[in-house]
Amino acid sequence: MALDKIDRRILTILQTDGRISNSDLAQRVGIPATSMSDRFKRLQRQGFITGFAARLDPILMGLDLLVFIEVLLDKTTPDVFEKFAQAVRKAPEVIECHMVAGGFDYLVKTRLTNMVSYRRFLGEVVLAWPGVCETRTYAVMEEIKNDSPLPILL
Repeated sequence: MALDKIDRRILTILQTDGRISNSDLAQRVGIPATSMSDRFKRLQRQGFITGFAARLDPILMGLDLLVFIEVLLDKTTPDVFEKFAQAVRKAPEVIECHMVAGGFDYLVKTRLTNMVSYRRFLGEVVLAWPGVCETRTYAVMEEIKNDSPLPILL
């Protein structure tokens, strides 16, 4: 599943312009449109391209508050990890959740309308997740950078 120079260029372009037409993409990387179609399908089949979605403005969507939550579990066993993960996947407010190494177990990213809605989310949802014994909340004051494409290193 090695990527060549053309594959890397395709992936770089798609990260910044996912709506580009097949013919425009082919022209930008310098290959025929039929070859582009084959490469595109291969990159999807191999899992390099996982999907496409519109990026929405959270402020215009009424989700003004961005919060990161450190979550510490009472036990760190496979059973607790699995139950926690299942509960988090059911919470539509959660944008991202990552198991981390360090002084806590998970870092959760969420967007909500305001601090009142966050307080409800924390009390009714987060603290009800299996194994949660402690949380720390970090409300974001300003987003500096949040739309970076992945570096293509392969």
